[in-house]
Amino acid sequence: MSGPGVRRSTWAALRARRRALGRLAAWSAVEALPALLGGVFVARAVDRGFLAGEFGTGLAWLAGLAAAVLVGAAATGQVYRSLGAVVEPFRDELAARVVRGALHDATRAGGRADSATVARLTHQVEVVRDTFGGLLLVVRGFLFTAGAALLGLLALAPPLAGAVAAPLVVGLAVFGASLPAMVAHQRAQVTAGERLGRSAASALAGHRDVVACGAQERVVSDVDRRVTAQADAERTLARMAALRSLSLGVGGWLPVVVLVLAAPWLVRQGLSAGAVLGALVYVTTGLQPALHAVVQGVGGGGLRYAVTLGRILRTSPPPGPDLPPPTAPPSRPAAVPSPPVAAVPAGPSPVAAVPAGPSPAAAGPAPWAAAVGDPPAVALRGLTFRYGPHARPVLADLTLTVAAGDHLAVVGPSGAGKSTLAALVAGLASPESGTVHLAGVPVDGTPPEALARLRVLVPQEAYVRTGSVGDNLRYLHADADDATVLAAVRTLGAGPLVARLGGLDAELDPAALSAGERQLVAAVRAYLATAPLVILDEATCHLDPTLEATVEHAFARRGGTLVVIAHRISSATRARRVLVFDGDRPLVGSHDDLLTRSTTYRELVGHWEDVTPPDRVPLGRP
Repeated sequence: MSGPGVRRSTWAALRARRRALGRLAAWSAVEALPALLGGVFVARAVDRGFLAGEFGTGLAWLAGLAAAVLVGAAATGQVYRSLGAVVEPFRDELAARVVRGALHDATRAGGRADSATVARLTHQVEVVRDTFGGLLLVVRGFLFTAGAALLGLLALAPPLAGAVAAPLVVGLAVFGASLPAMVAHQRAQVTAGERLGRSAASALAGHRDVVACGAQERVVSDVDRRVTAQADAERTLARMAALRSLSLGVGGWLPVVVLVLAAPWLVRQGLSAGAVLGALVYVTTGLQPALHAVVQGVGGGGLRYAVTLGRILRTSPPPGPDLPPPTAPPSRPAAVPSPPVAAVPAGPSPVAAVPAGPSPAAAGPAPWAAAVGDPPAVALRGLTFRYGPHARPVLADLTLTVAAGDHLAVVGPSGAGKSTLAALVAGLASPESGTVHLAGVPVDGTPPEALARLRVLVPQEAYVRTGSVGDNLRYLHADADDATVLAAVRTLGAGPLVARLGGLDAELDPAALSAGERQLVAAVRAYLATAPLVILDEATCHLDPTLEATVEHAFARRGGTLVVIAHRISSATRARRVLVFDGDRPLVGSHDDLLTRSTTYRELVGHWEDVTPPDRVPLGRP
């Protein structure tokens, strides 16, 4: 019914509690007394009591049956107590395993906390606990109740026992043969639901990029495909319920039909009316309910148990010798592919040394290489933006020109308006006043598809979707061949990450990537894009300084224009020009120039260089 890991864990839990299981079996046998004695006592009450004119004798036999029912009811309380002694320790073991696995992942080198641990502890472990207890109840109930009913039938009328047992076995065989398919379809339904959730969450997280790139139809189509897949899985799972009904019909109701139709013949053969009635009691109050409970319990809760426990075992491997030592992630985490060309804030990804290999842009002159007379890559005129009608302007009457082929770093304190500027340039936000032109094209009124051909924005929170590694990297350049993609991977220092993931054809699990790894994937994707303007909005904040430098140098050599919303001041030292938000008056200049002109810039640099502006000679110096 389940994978080997689930079977192994289940049998290990049962073997570890053999004594509690023994008590459970003993009380289950007592609980099954009414099923064992019911048919015989009813037959005696009818044949020797009521039909024989001995009313008191009939009542006495029924009183004996009532006493057996009371004894069975008393045993039921002990059954549940014994059941808890088996189930609760198993639940505690699973909870401890989940916690150990989460701590192991969070504290290993390069590890990270997994928020899904809370769901596993609060939901999945409880699902396993409830379904495990339910399975024990229905399986042991079927074994003892059905076994007692068959024994009673055998004692009452041996031929009837065979006639009833045959369809029961056939019904169980039908159900058992359908179980593997049921498990597979249940797992497919769970997987389809998870894929739909991931797809919808990714689309929501990257909605700004999706709109900016005009990729709404593509994303809606992808989510729609996931919705259809889940609906198909649900329908298939629902159809499997017909097999449960078939097994119940064959094993539970066919014996009743056989007994009713054969009753006249059985009486003519010498079987008493009481015996026929007793046989019906065994079938309708013993075998049929027991079969129904086990089919519904195993076919419902059993499938949830197998799938949920399997997920816990996969996501929370046991510590110790059975757990392979965690492999530390490469020194440069990889990135999640970012959504279509426009942006959500992106952060740096881990940095790796620049591997050898030509960059895609190096294969020949870029189609957007700057030429004399080209319009500026970015032209801002009188730009003003505020987040509310009465709020203080984040940007006020800003005018800025970025020439084609330039490399500009934007620095300033948190909240100064750097990311707002990136959103305005990319066309993701509209200014209160002023204009934004990209390569001479006004951003206002230009369709997202056209803007996507002019610029690509890599945000701090990089976007990665399910699919292959290659699909993620080609997200903005679907026609790029493997050689071009691999060249970009090497140029940006993402080779170790792609190798660890299994190459371009390997399936990518976004949840398995660190923030830096997602940023690195997004950086490669943007590098492959055909847009001439690249805006890195703190897109390397989760990368180490070396890999960050590798990424920025790669984009600087790529051709086209580069605007970096800097996370580290080192980004400014690599740029040709720097825009610093110095109070209410942004300043533009080179690194050395701004060290002498801007107090804010000197503070950001952190006095890495002992440079004193000519108008601020400290006291005590000549």
